[in-house]
Amino acid sequence: MRICMILEGCYPYVTGGVSSWMHQYIQAMPEHEFVLWVIASFEKDKGKFKYQLPENVTEVHEVFLDSALRLRANKRKVRRFSAEEMTALRELIDCGKPDWDLLFHMYNEEKVNPLSILMSEEFLNILQVICLERYPYIAFADMFHTIRSMLLPLLFLMGQEVPEADVYHSVATGYGGLLASLGAYRWKKPFILTEHGIYTREREEEIIRAKWVGPSFKQQWIQFFYMLSSLAYDRAVRVTSLFENAEKTQIDIGCDARKCCVISNGVHYDRFKDIPPKKEDGWIDIGAIVRMAPIKDIKTMISAFFELKSRVSNVRLHILGGVDDEEYAEECMEMIRQLKIPDIILPGVVNVITYMEKFDFTILTSISEGQPLSVIESFSAGRPCVTTDVGCCRELLFGSAEDTLGRAGYCCPPMSREALADAMERMCVNQAERIRMGQVAKERARRYYRHGDMMKKYRKVYEEM
Repeated sequence: MRICMILEGCYPYVTGGVSSWMHQYIQAMPEHEFVLWVIASFEKDKGKFKYQLPENVTEVHEVFLDSALRLRANKRKVRRFSAEEMTALRELIDCGKPDWDLLFHMYNEEKVNPLSILMSEEFLNILQVICLERYPYIAFADMFHTIRSMLLPLLFLMGQEVPEADVYHSVATGYGGLLASLGAYRWKKPFILTEHGIYTREREEEIIRAKWVGPSFKQQWIQFFYMLSSLAYDRAVRVTSLFENAEKTQIDIGCDARKCCVISNGVHYDRFKDIPPKKEDGWIDIGAIVRMAPIKDIKTMISAFFELKSRVSNVRLHILGGVDDEEYAEECMEMIRQLKIPDIILPGVVNVITYMEKFDFTILTSISEGQPLSVIESFSAGRPCVTTDVGCCRELLFGSAEDTLGRAGYCCPPMSREALADAMERMCVNQAERIRMGQVAKERARRYYRHGDMMKKYRKVYEEM
C-alpha cells in the first residue's frame, strides 16, 4: 500500500513528540510505501531533516508557507468568478461552510492564482459588508490584512501538486487536514485522520493568549480553525484519537461518532524495561524529557524547581531535548541565571534510554498534551511521574476504569508552581512510595501501552480502507 502521511510543523524537521512517534511508526511498517507531504513555515528549512528517513519513505513533498508571500498576480489575465464560485468564496472568507469541492477544483485543477481573488474588487466588496456588520469601529485596513493573512496560505496550499497514494493519513486537522482532504478529492481515495492532541482546541488556546492577534480578531481566527476541523472531520472516513476524552471532544466539535475510534500510543517497552534503578549517590534526580517550547511551560518547571530547592537541597533537575523556539529557550536560560538556580543540568538531545538510568522520577509541566510518549517511556523504565493535568496525563497516572493497578505519580493543575513543587517534594522525601509507584508505572506500560499493540490496530485500519 502507498500511504501519504500529511504532517505539519513536526517530522522530519523537529525531534521528539509526534516526530518520534512518526519515525517509529514508519519503521514498524516496512511492508508499506510511505510518501511524506510535509508543511513547514520557512523555505530556508528545505531538506534540513533531523531524521535519517527510513528506506520505505520513497518521496518527500515539502510545502513552505512563506512561499505564499512570493506569489505574483497575473495583471494581464483577470479571473471572472461565477455566482457559485463567489458564494463559495464568501463562505470561505466568512469561515462558514464553503463548497470545498468547488474550491479544490478552482485552485488545484484550474490552478487559479490566489491573488486573483485577494486583489479583486469582489474581495473588497465582500470585506466591506463583513466589516460593516461585525467590525464597524475597527480600521478597515486592519480587517483587510487579517482576512488576507488567513486566506493566502489556505488558497496557496490548495494549489499544491497532489502526490498520488492509496490512502491519505493526516496527524492533525488544520492545514494538514486540508491537504489530506484535497488528496482524497483529487485521487478519490480514503482519508484517515489521527489526532494526537485536539488541534482546534490547541489553536484556540494559543490564539486567546497570542499577542500577534488583536482582540477584535481573535474570534475570527478561532472560527477559521474550526472551519478547517469541520472539513477534516467531514471528509475523513476514520478518525482516531489517543484516549476516550479526546474522542468525546472530537464528537463535541462535530465529528460523526461512527467514524471515531481510540488507538492509544505505545512505546517499545522492551527497550526500557531492563533499565536499572538509579544508584544511590546522595542525590534525588528529576528528569524532564521535553522540547524547549512555550506549550511545554519550561518556565513554570524552572520556577517550581527553584521553590523545591529551598525545601530539598540534594535535588537536581535534568532538562533533556532540543529547542523548538530559540527566543523562548533563551528566556528560560535567562530565568535560570537571574534566579541563580543551582543543579539544573541541560545536556540537550541525548540517548534517552541511556540517560534514564540517572533519574529517580520524571516531570512534565505542559499546558497542553495528548498522550505524552515521554511519560509512557518513563513508566516502562519504572520511573513514576509528576505531570500537569492535561490531555491523558491523569489517566496515565491513575489508570482507566478497568485498570486497578494504582497510582503511578502525582497530577497538578497547569502553570501551578506551588502544586508542582509540593508534588516533587513528596516524591523526593518518600523513597518507598516512589519505588512502589514506579512498579505500578512499569506494569501499566507493559499491559496497556506497547508499540506492537498500537501498530496492530493501525494495520487493521489500513486493511479496512
